[in-house]
Amino acid sequence: MHGILKYAISSKALQHGVKNTSLLIKGNHCCLIQKLYGNQLRYYAAEAAKKTFSRDKPHVNIGTIGHVDHGKTTLTAAITKVLSEAGGAKFKGYADIDNAPEERARGITINAAHVEYETDTRHYGHIDCPGHADYIKNMITGAAQMDGAILVVAATDGQMPQTREHLLLANQVGVKHLCVFINKADMVDDAELMELVEMEIRELLTEYGFDGDETPIICGSALCALEDKLPEVGLERIRELIEAVDGHIPLPERDLDKPFLMPVEDSFSIPGRGTVITGSIERGVIKKGDEVELLGQGKNTIKTIATGLEMFHKSLDQGEAGDNLGCLVRGVKREEVKRGMVLSAPGTTKAIKKCRAQVYILKKEEGGRHKPFVSNYTPQMYVRTGDVASTITLDDGKEFVMPGEDANFNLTLMHPMPLEKGLRFTMREGSKTVGTGVITELIE
Repeated sequence: MHGILKYAISSKALQHGVKNTSLLIKGNHCCLIQKLYGNQLRYYAAEAAKKTFSRDKPHVNIGTIGHVDHGKTTLTAAITKVLSEAGGAKFKGYADIDNAPEERARGITINAAHVEYETDTRHYGHIDCPGHADYIKNMITGAAQMDGAILVVAATDGQMPQTREHLLLANQVGVKHLCVFINKADMVDDAELMELVEMEIRELLTEYGFDGDETPIICGSALCALEDKLPEVGLERIRELIEAVDGHIPLPERDLDKPFLMPVEDSFSIPGRGTVITGSIERGVIKKGDEVELLGQGKNTIKTIATGLEMFHKSLDQGEAGDNLGCLVRGVKREEVKRGMVLSAPGTTKAIKKCRAQVYILKKEEGGRHKPFVSNYTPQMYVRTGDVASTITLDDGKEFVMPGEDANFNLTLMHPMPLEKGLRFTMREGSKTVGTGVITELIE
């Protein structure tokens, strides 16, 4: 809103707090009045009319994974730039994607960031995952939402520790299809070195259970595309990558017929309206007005109603499996919502404290433990978007489990979590991934 604020407020009213007065103050005036009068004046910003999300193309969740500083966020920005020129995206610069002050200050991504764009045939939700080792926990949350991924490897470095760890975790959470972008190609003149990096990546993909022979690998420079330099390594290579993603990453099959379930990634509150819970819908469908339950992380089950649905700031009448959803719920405080909980159809899931699992324990060479472990070992169990300390109980007669072994054992969680048979999880100890497993039985 431009121009003059046409509301006079008497100094007496301000002294005693404005009572029984309805004011609609838009834009910068809210900040102005807050600065002048602090919290004596409550204000409500007018809600702009939301666009409606149109479901005219299939939706695919994709993400950038790879080592810190290899250019994942720069590539994400370059994709939005190239597609914005064709009208398929809103251009988001590096600073718009790394939008937390700490991220900008350190130049690294901490939380998984969400961006949307579309090609001629598909609508994409793009998750930019952090590569820094300290933030692997947040990367697991991002990878758990992906249907496919773009592995970013700097030509100047080749594969690095988080390249390997991200591939392991992506495979573990069910990401089966990748495209690879060898970035910073403008900084390497040696064609043989580029070939060597590509060969090394194909071997690595095969080692971690991906198709090393058929996976598309594109060499280019995301920064050149962003800065409109050297189109043969910049703009043209980004276009080639987008075509490869469209062609190589298959449309996911969505579980639309199963009961609704969405792991909680984050939450925030809207003054006067309620709490918004965000996440990627794992299965089923949710409609505006549906009853839902919030459970997990040791909390009591909370029953509530979905009063509004949004995807990328556009309103929805219904959310479906695969959607990155914001769900406005009634009567739930933000502090009651924790990452790792689930929002689900009433009575369809329950929090469990004990389960049996089949787990592969990583070898030292795979970044895992150096020594065996015995009963009462308590690693952190990462499942869906949450994590919980879990104590291992080995079967009678089984004294220890060696790195490299496939083992079956019971897990007792520190607090109940929404688990089900067949659910995959990752075990970590400190900063290393020590095992990957699947739940085989729930113990009531």
